[in-house]
Amino acid sequence: MSEIIGVIAGQGRLPVAVAEGIRASGRRVCGIGLAGHYPPELVPLCDTFHTAGVLRLGRWVRKLQKSGARKAIVVGRVDKGRMHDPLRLFRQIPDLRAALIWYRHLRHDKRSSVVLGALADELERGGITLIDSTTYIPEHMATSGVMTRRTPTQAEAADLEFGWRILRDTVELEIGQAITVRERDVIGVEAVEGTDRLIERTGTLCPRKGWTLLKTASNDHDMRSDVPTVGVNTIEKMAKHGATCLAVGAGRVILLDRPQVLEAAERAGITIVGVGGESDTGSDGG
Repeated sequence: MSEIIGVIAGQGRLPVAVAEGIRASGRRVCGIGLAGHYPPELVPLCDTFHTAGVLRLGRWVRKLQKSGARKAIVVGRVDKGRMHDPLRLFRQIPDLRAALIWYRHLRHDKRSSVVLGALADELERGGITLIDSTTYIPEHMATSGVMTRRTPTQAEAADLEFGWRILRDTVELEIGQAITVRERDVIGVEAVEGTDRLIERTGTLCPRKGWTLLKTASNDHDMRSDVPTVGVNTIEKMAKHGATCLAVGAGRVILLDRPQVLEAAERAGITIVGVGGESDTGSDGG
């Protein structure tokens, strides 16, 4: 009998792509849809499917155990802003597992890496190993070099080189995974609000067309969760708000439905560049 992989699913198309990749590999899927978050398209891709509250970790573990899953992937958006809601414990009643995690680890430290580590440890206690969320979607990952027919202009290339150095520091400090730059001036920095709102804010602050969005993960980023993702919606929003270039970390950023993302970028006149490593751009000696 084929291996069963759990998919703990938040918002967006990404959980669907992961489930498709798992099935294509010949494995089965046990879906745990986070209530109010998961995409309905996920359900028919699962051999077994259950819903669970975001803070009902005990139910996650029980359903995964019952299905026979010993590995799981956490994927899809969950509004992190909810963690800072002063009424969070009343809006979403946690079970004992979640309450203990909150008390022991997250009361005073809500960094994504801390949240993920605490979650992974709790799943491990239930015999479930959290694995790299990109394992079954290699075809969706950004690659090194220019991925569109349109290449960066001289101004965009200069902004990319300037901005990448700053972005590397930003992600290592766990501030956010994206920044926006125009004429070697940082226009915006992503934090809890996410990339879409960063794009909208940049469009307001910089109404002139021709700015660059840079997005990546840190060198030691835990790929089990919170992997930076770009979709067609991201490209359309960039076009609407005046961006003309997108730089992403090769092997560190998901281009969700990559052919469609590249096609949307071509239509919008946006260049997409994959930055492959420390030496590709922004080196101190460059």
